[in-house]
Amino acid sequence: MHPTVSLDDKYRASEGRVFLSGTQALVRLCLDQQARDRAAGLDTAGFISGYRGSPLGNFDTALWAAKGHLAEHNIVFRPGVNEDLAATSCWGTQQVGFFPGAKHDGVFALWYGKGPGVDRAGDALKHGNLAGTSAHGGVLVLAGDDHNAKSSTTAHQSEQALIAAMIPVFYPATVQDYLDLGPYAFALSRFAGLWVGFKCVTEVIETSATASVTNPEIIKPPFDLPPFEMSEDGLNIRPGFTPVADEARMIRYRLPAAQAFVRANGLDRVVVDGERRTLGIVTAGKAFTDTMQALDDLGLDEARARQLGLRVYKLAMTWPIEPEGLGRFAAGHGELLVIEEKRPVIEEQIAAELYNAPASDRPRLTGKRDGGGAPLLPSDGELSPRRIADAIVARLEALGVVDEALRARHGALVEATGAGGVAAPAIQRTPAFCSGCPHNTSTKLPDGSMALAGIGCHTMVLFMGGRPTLPPTQMGGEGANWIGAAPFTA
Repeated sequence: MHPTVSLDDKYRASEGRVFLSGTQALVRLCLDQQARDRAAGLDTAGFISGYRGSPLGNFDTALWAAKGHLAEHNIVFRPGVNEDLAATSCWGTQQVGFFPGAKHDGVFALWYGKGPGVDRAGDALKHGNLAGTSAHGGVLVLAGDDHNAKSSTTAHQSEQALIAAMIPVFYPATVQDYLDLGPYAFALSRFAGLWVGFKCVTEVIETSATASVTNPEIIKPPFDLPPFEMSEDGLNIRPGFTPVADEARMIRYRLPAAQAFVRANGLDRVVVDGERRTLGIVTAGKAFTDTMQALDDLGLDEARARQLGLRVYKLAMTWPIEPEGLGRFAAGHGELLVIEEKRPVIEEQIAAELYNAPASDRPRLTGKRDGGGAPLLPSDGELSPRRIADAIVARLEALGVVDEALRARHGALVEATGAGGVAAPAIQRTPAFCSGCPHNTSTKLPDGSMALAGIGCHTMVLFMGGRPTLPPTQMGGEGANWIGAAPFTA
């Protein structure tokens, strides 16, 4: 007899496997957080605010659909007028304890926005993070990155903006990681008094998958809070306003506390191990799943990887990297290969960390470039398992450990996927307006006219031809470029 299955299982099931999307996993993360607090004897509430945009464009829809579940768990969802006001609202949740008549022990908050929204909200995110979080609150910053600009006007990478705000960055690799790493991210936020970034890429958050769930009221495993040197006034938010002291507290105490938390809880882990150490791969997020696919495509299971001396280290927090675990992993390898999307964030930290290490613990470092300085992995566009497989084989060749079986397997992969590594689609689809769409007529221009585009469906005219339109501005800047151009045109 089959068990009864309900669409609400994704939120209500306390054990086993459920089927849910990335956005729904983020909803469940908040529900579980409140249930976990309740089991620990805490009276907490939750608050969610942000501004929609791909790949988080459907997050608000998922929240509205789950409004009954949110109400049961004292979670308020209030979309922002814009990203920065939403972030300021989340900051306010951490100040609840300063007001008379506070109704709860603390309020945890979740901010969401696409990559350009992270940019727009930068000032608010920086102020909120410098102020800090309450001991029973915490703030997660969901940064939606569309690396290949599939539904965005920029091919976005949010790490640099989050780092500028001194917000630690978690990079989940799968829907399961949303559920597994999310509770640790909230716990770190409370412990270190930091807002914590949660990088959500298109390929993960827009995916649906089965995931294992456990009863959130069973606090398992407990979070290990490491002994740590505290500043005189602790790590959490306080009512005072001391900008210079806030900066010192952030640099000297709070960010090192984040690294200590990751170390104490073993969040960074070796996923392919062995005694022989030839090539060590360091990766995170989507690049991790692509790396594992590349190894599978090359026939490098754990036994073959051990034979070649290939090991893999998966980071949970990509900034600031926890140095002690990294140092233990790096020691003894001939080379470390960093596999990450877009501009280097992990690689540059590793270079700085290992620069003064003893020679025996300082392997050659490759990633965006090979050992001779030639390009290896791109800093633009997207990585694919095939590109990663090419890089792995090239570095193993340089280290002298590639055998004929691996060369043959790689040759078959190249033949199957073509020179570019990605099979071209049989039919190229050009964007166009839906039948009856008013944009189809409203974007037709009088002869001799030119239009200035903003963000929206009407930007498809840029791909259609015959309608002279300049590229779109950022959101909210529509037409303002004409202010600069008007005085200097006839």
